[in-house]
Amino acid sequence: MPEKRDRQNTERRALYYPFHLCPERTLQRLLSEYSSVHFRDYMALQLTSMSGTTAYMDRMGDLHSELVRSGRIIQGYSVSGPLDMDAIAAVDRDLADESWRARFHRGLMEDRRFQRGLFDLSHGMRIGTTTVPGPAALLRLLEESRKLRHCTVQDLQRMSKGRLSLEEGYDYEYALALVKTAAALVYTLRLCGRHGLEAVTDSAVHFQLLERTCSRDKVTLSNQCIVLEDS
Repeated sequence: MPEKRDRQNTERRALYYPFHLCPERTLQRLLSEYSSVHFRDYMALQLTSMSGTTAYMDRMGDLHSELVRSGRIIQGYSVSGPLDMDAIAAVDRDLADESWRARFHRGLMEDRRFQRGLFDLSHGMRIGTTTVPGPAALLRLLEESRKLRHCTVQDLQRMSKGRLSLEEGYDYEYALALVKTAAALVYTLRLCGRHGLEAVTDSAVHFQLLERTCSRDKVTLSNQCIVLEDS
């Protein structure tokens, strides 16, 4: 029986999401359960021809070259550039979903890791043309009114083209956080479907958001959330 269980585990392949790097203890947990762990590259979204987010070139395998050589870590899945029409439609479905939006907003309020992954609040945050202290910016971003405010990818693209007031800057930052989160999940679904991978995360908020997307759109996906002690 143990041999059969081990053989089954060696056939399981995980796509870690939604980040391009994971904590060391998460990696060790994944390697203990899956034959290979797959990582995307950093997601740099191109909103328009003149605006977007910046990519980081680091990869999980940089510190684990032996795992890359042995095939335990598979990396290099590109998720950067402009969103295609199908991806835009998928992102907009999430952004129009009240349940998805409510969980996203609750995650910003309650989960520090989720919060830090979207906003750099350690120093002053640039909002529009104004630099605002991180804690003050966060209070504005967490306002309840943002939870269900209409937002689409096209809205974000429009805002990215102009000079924004302080209030418009907050709208932009919140919309960008929404789109980045939804886009990361779209790429998760695509990569898992294309390569026969199981989706695995150590972020409870992202897990719940992806579960909601799959339930709403009737998508079948093996989606796991690993819980680590003292996390």
